[in-house]
Amino acid sequence: MIGLVGGVGLLPAVGTAVGAALGALTNFALGRAWIFRAVSEKPARQALRYALVAVGSLLLNGAGEHVFATVLGFDYIAARVFVAIAVSLGWNFPMQRRFVFHDHPP
Repeated sequence: MIGLVGGVGLLPAVGTAVGAALGALTNFALGRAWIFRAVSEKPARQALRYALVAVGSLLLNGAGEHVFATVLGFDYIAARVFVAIAVSLGWNFPMQRRFVFHDHPP
């Protein structure tokens, strides 16, 4: 995100959205194979559920970055750190554990 905002000149909310999308791809692979060890289910089903959670995360991160950096005037990096922690702990991890990667009947 910092490279996209500082180097390329994207708005903080756009840089956040692009960073979140790239992070989601990496996180799916790590969550499936290593964090939750949920490889018994077909990856396509998990990927669909993960995509729903990732869209929610992208919207929450982008909106949070906009509110804190643009509306409230916080430094965009500080806003990013705060919003990322809040969304990760309050949305991403709980949804991945309970909805995306938990054991589903075949």
